[in-house]
Amino acid sequence: MGLLKKIESDYVTAYKAKDSVRLTVLRLLKTAVKNLQVERSRAELSEGDILDVVAKQCKQRQDSIEQFRSAGRDDLADKEAAELAVLESYLPERITGDALGALVREIIASVGASGPRDMGKVMQALTAGHKGSYDGREASELVRIRLQELAAAQSAEA
Repeated sequence: MGLLKKIESDYVTAYKAKDSVRLTVLRLLKTAVKNLQVERSRAELSEGDILDVVAKQCKQRQDSIEQFRSAGRDDLADKEAAELAVLESYLPERITGDALGALVREIIASVGASGPRDMGKVMQALTAGHKGSYDGREASELVRIRLQELAAAQSAEA
């Protein structure tokens, strides 16, 4: 089942179950997808496009949680956290820690990156193969560190 069909099906289920949090999140998600369809003048969006919308919605919730917590509004932060949990269920399994580090090393080797100037190439390859399955901040930090290590090792050899 495609992601959009799953969202539609879950929306109907949440409506029937009167699950207000899930219903609200899915309604907003469906609206965001529809807005993207209109913006791009397409009848159909790819799975990648829909994953981008879900990831963007997750990022908005994470930013809101940080802002609410810093303002002392834990009630609103908890509401956003509940919505974030619903959205994250539509993302692929998260790659973190050592697994992400190994993936970064593999991609660096496959694209032949040799230093920090190749960061865009590495991130593009990572996104192409694993869209929505990693934290962008964590991945870019790992890529930056690994590319700096490669550059330092190459300059030490020379």
